[in-house]
Amino acid sequence: MTKKRNRTRPALSLQERLKKFSQEARTAAKSLPAGAERHTLMQKVRDGEAAAEMERWLSPPGLQSPK
Repeated sequence: MTKKRNRTRPALSLQERLKKFSQEARTAAKSLPAGAERHTLMQKVRDGEAAAEMERWLSPPGLQSPK
């Protein structure tokens, strides 16, 4: 017998989760002095924002999902 997967939907959309991640990382980076750790966090902020932008490109509002 196979194990059944727990399939729950996230409370927030991908767009909202990416935005929240970027905001939290930016806030954390602002509290750090200039250095490698801050640079890494700012890179994560840029990556999160780029991912959000790509997600917007790939899911236009007027596009219907396949049936």
